[in-house]
Amino acid sequence: MDHAPAPEGRSATRRDAPPGSDRVLTVPNALSVLRLVLVPVFLWLLFGAHANGWAVAVLMFSGFSDWADGKIARLVDNQSSRLGALLDPLVDRIYMVTVPVALALYGVVPWWLVLTLLGRDLLLAATLPLLRSRGLTALPVTYLGKAATFALMSGFPWVLLGQWDATWSRVALACGWAFLLWGAALYLWSAVLYLIQVTMVVRQLPAQRR
Repeated sequence: MDHAPAPEGRSATRRDAPPGSDRVLTVPNALSVLRLVLVPVFLWLLFGAHANGWAVAVLMFSGFSDWADGKIARLVDNQSSRLGALLDPLVDRIYMVTVPVALALYGVVPWWLVLTLLGRDLLLAATLPLLRSRGLTALPVTYLGKAATFALMSGFPWVLLGQWDATWSRVALACGWAFLLWGAALYLWSAVLYLIQVTMVVRQLPAQRR
């Protein structure tokens, strides 16, 4: 999912931190690029071809590859890279904007859920100037936040599967909403923890002079 993220409690990333590997051609990076390419494919399958089954397959593959690239980056030598540390969260954010909005436009998920998720991300993005004024580029990615993203991205394909007129589809819909509600709760709680970290940084580190 992420490329060797710092667990909760480690220090934030500083601008003058030593660079990681400059490798570009790694398996995790290839999976991240593939997930990025699949975003317009998913939109075309959903709105253009009306091939919901294939759209579900794309979402499931994207979720699996998101998990796999993080595992590979952490466990396999020479697969973690500075590019991957930037690319993987970026692709995650693109999915977390594109997929909920697309499914809301399609009438599968309610807009209140979409606005909650987007509002959370906008709130955290608003803290970036505070961090940068103190010489930090970002706070470490937490496992709670990654678990929340995984739960949400697992729930969306199940909810889409729940649109068929069959008994198994109703079961899929219930499972999907269980993932979405749990993931949304974790997503909001991870935001609270992030804001607490930002507050601690602001109190402990003075703003740098330009």
